[in-house]
Amino acid sequence: MTAIETAATPLNWDHYRSAVVDIHFADRTVHVEPRPQGTADGSFPEPVGGATVHVIIAWNPFGRTASADANARAHRLLLDEVRSRGLTWWPAVGGDASGTHREESVAVAGLSDSAARELGGRFDQDAVFAWSPGAWRVLACDSEAESVNGWAASGTRRSTDTVIR
Repeated sequence: MTAIETAATPLNWDHYRSAVVDIHFADRTVHVEPRPQGTADGSFPEPVGGATVHVIIAWNPFGRTASADANARAHRLLLDEVRSRGLTWWPAVGGDASGTHREESVAVAGLSDSAARELGGRFDQDAVFAWSPGAWRVLACDSEAESVNGWAASGTRRSTDTVIR
């Protein structure tokens, strides 16, 4: 762990650090996985420009399993909040690398790290993700804890299911 990670980290921090995310852009789905720091394998999405993409989830507050109805309600409230702020966003799904645990989320452009942390915290989340051309980071919502990694991204075009590298 880095010095920043030694700040108060949530109980499930290691799960968040190894999580993967699928972001559903208009023409393709991009799968993002953490890699060793300094790695940037694949293409950063053009619709974003060079802005950081924050992935925010409203499911399972404080890392505790909630009912399907509670998760669906929380996700609708998150979507309402993102829309009311006029943010650019795309549907996303985060989870473990094996695909056995998946949580509906949103990928948002135009937020600062502190605003993304605040928004995640409003939905009682432990952490949010921040993807930029140079790093894949996990940001704790209630402390300054942060994990910095590299990333690998691959995608499939929705119309042809062709792999993009």
